[in-house]
Amino acid sequence: MTYIHDLNPVAFQFFFIKVYWYSLAYVFGFLISISYSKYLIKVSNYSIENRNIDDFFGWAVIGVIVGGRLGYVFFYNINFFIIHPIEIFKIWKGGMSFHGGMIGLIFSMLFFSKNKKKNFFEISSIIAACAPIGICLGRIANFINGELVGKPTNSSWGVIFDPSESILRHPSQLYESFLEGIVLFVIIYIFISQKRFKKYYACFIFLIFYGLFRFSIEFFREPDEQIGYLIFNLSMGQILSIPMVILGLVFLKIVKNEKYNS
Repeated sequence: MTYIHDLNPVAFQFFFIKVYWYSLAYVFGFLISISYSKYLIKVSNYSIENRNIDDFFGWAVIGVIVGGRLGYVFFYNINFFIIHPIEIFKIWKGGMSFHGGMIGLIFSMLFFSKNKKKNFFEISSIIAACAPIGICLGRIANFINGELVGKPTNSSWGVIFDPSESILRHPSQLYESFLEGIVLFVIIYIFISQKRFKKYYACFIFLIFYGLFRFSIEFFREPDEQIGYLIFNLSMGQILSIPMVILGLVFLKIVKNEKYNS
């Protein structure tokens, strides 16, 4: 049976205030991540305390939202936002860049670790273990919004996102939710649970596997209409994912003999 997408991006409305699934994905993503990070601190010998997590997530929210939005503006649709600058602030409509959010989060972690005199790699590894939670929920919200659709397919699980064109498409948002969210969460958990692996490896494992998963899924996803394919017929998402994999592998090699492994 063919599924025709007809989901409402508005979760509920309170008087004149509309609450979007996209916004709820961020809220619950952060709340669950806070609880999970405190669990990791409890079961592992991280030097960070619960109060540090509470303090940091305030910075994390700012870094992810500002970085994610500006990343989308500059990486994906700069011409549109130059003409319509007010649209930059309408984040409830969607339009967030994961890579931009990651850059914003890195700046937040750098500032926080320096200000609180905490180990940057320890903080980044805890956040890397939590990140798949937000990614999973965020991609589900993308599916509800009917955005970031996949390429045409003849598969039985294809979805018609636009009834006017009646084309079955890959639900690539759900592919990403599964691989970049659930599978990546499990992979990182396995790594940090093994005593023979150092806890600080989590952030590098995240960079490597997220980059690989995102690069692969982009083959099933339509490129952004305003950009299309770029060098070597790669999408912007693929181009931005390549440095992630390289950096993850390089840093993983470097830290093996560094004091961060102690």
